Amino acid sequence: MAGVDVCRINLSHGDYSHHREVMQHIRKINRELHTNTAILVDLQGPKLRVGEMKDNAMLLTAGEEVIFTTHECIGEAGKIYMNYHQFPSDVAIGDIVLIDDGKLKLRVTATNKNDQVNAVVESGGILSSRKGVNLPRTVISLPSLTKKDLEDLEFALEMEVDWIGLSFVRTAGDIRGLKDIISRSGKKTRVVAKIEKPEALQELDAIINEADALMVARGDLGVELPMEQVPLIQKLIVKKCIEAFKPVIIATQMMESMITNHAPTRAEVNDVANSVLDGADAVMLSGETSVGKYPVQVVACMRNIIATVEAESYPYNRHHAPDPESDTYISDSVCYNACLMGSQVKANAIVGMTRSGYTAFQVSAQRPDANIFIFTDVPSLMSALSLVWGVRSFYYNHDVTTDETIVELQDILKMKGGAIFSMEPDKRVADAVSMMVRNDIGSLVVMRGDVMEGLVTFREVLSALDVHGGDLADLRLKNVMVVDPVCGHPDDTLDQVRAVMTRSHVRYLPVKDGARLIGIISFHDIAKAVIDETSFENRLLKRYLSSAPGAEDAANHGQ
Repeated sequence: MAGVDVCRINLSHGDYSHHREVMQHIRKINRELHTNTAILVDLQGPKLRVGEMKDNAMLLTAGEEVIFTTHECIGEAGKIYMNYHQFPSDVAIGDIVLIDDGKLKLRVTATNKNDQVNAVVESGGILSSRKGVNLPRTVISLPSLTKKDLEDLEFALEMEVDWIGLSFVRTAGDIRGLKDIISRSGKKTRVVAKIEKPEALQELDAIINEADALMVARGDLGVELPMEQVPLIQKLIVKKCIEAFKPVIIATQMMESMITNHAPTRAEVNDVANSVLDGADAVMLSGETSVGKYPVQVVACMRNIIATVEAESYPYNRHHAPDPESDTYISDSVCYNACLMGSQVKANAIVGMTRSGYTAFQVSAQRPDANIFIFTDVPSLMSALSLVWGVRSFYYNHDVTTDETIVELQDILKMKGGAIFSMEPDKRVADAVSMMVRNDIGSLVVMRGDVMEGLVTFREVLSALDVHGGDLADLRLKNVMVVDPVCGHPDDTLDQVRAVMTRSHVRYLPVKDGARLIGIISFHDIAKAVIDETSFENRLLKRYLSSAPGAEDAANHGQ
């Protein structure tokens, strides 16, 4: 398993039956692996496309005259169908028409303002069916949500997806319109504003304010604007989003070469690394995983780049002081100071509870050099937060006081903390024993790369001594380890963990979040947690008795 946090589904392609099957499969895997992978559905928006071509391709040569028509037809002999019916009325003579991400360039020579546009080819090539069209000098009159988008939106809300991506956002009003529809449906689906039109940059601050997250969609943006401007725009958007406590995604051609190659170019590695260093919450793959030859490898490769950058040189602790004039100043101050204190004491984790996700967004934007554990009793929020930088969410459903909740959370987090001692399966048992004695530990994880293959405790070592007569010189861990040991999950309660260990007759339990090993919990850890829990219950009882009617009189009489 390579590891993704969000699956993006592009509704520009495929049918609802296929998309439904994919979403159901994602959720099935989430249940099986106890993961929270989110689903982001991408609406097509006012995307302009040419129609079908005869034999799926047509050669355009420089200087050739081409007629665009709004009457549906098969493209051939210099005639091309355009799905944008306002095209003749919106364009003017001299306007540029770019097709297939700018690979083909034409210039408008005439328009009848009704159903036909004439253009001359300036940069030719092969035109395939249904390629996208960009009009960098033309203000299009299409609404932000087309008829198809409204139908797709209804389907997405029915499927209760976590995020909706709105393509070709031009104004903050585009976002408000979409959010109004979502609100009227009774859903709480969040909206990603895709920045890929020059007009959006004119209203960038207002769009950031309205949206729940942004995407720097560099494909169309790099066609609509001079491509050398895109890196600067990317950095600006990321900076503004972090300051506004809004997640931001970098998308398009991150590792494009891996559609056909098993390894990325050095330039692509630098691109991903720089996006991470800029502070992006997420980096997105498109064709690399949808049609590429190496979907698993490209995810694993991107993950390794991210992990390396964040381990070596990521600029953590980007403290953003709250605005005293803000309506949320008190809440913002709590999150800000928690991160500030965490930085000062070098905390391993910052723990928060939320029902709206607000706390997670606020803490994440500070980029603390610590784990961010967010607990919620809203199951749908857990997957939505997978888009947010550094956040790991856990389900917690107890109707208790805040004090009690915090104590119980501390108990659960014991299962996730502490160092993990590991060795590879081909290492000697004797070396493993030395490590266990030296570090005063009773168990050792056997790992091959990032994958846990087994567990070794002193029980397995003693059994090996009994079988081999004390000769461990040539014995390897793979010969004695417990293969596929019983594991717990971070969301398990203390009672559940205790029951599993008792039933399975084990004293050490690996705790995994999906395929990722979190830590090892021992029977000693369980016993200590139970003692702490009992002590807390006693404190609660004392607090109750001291506040009960007649308590003061009883205390005065020594009762």
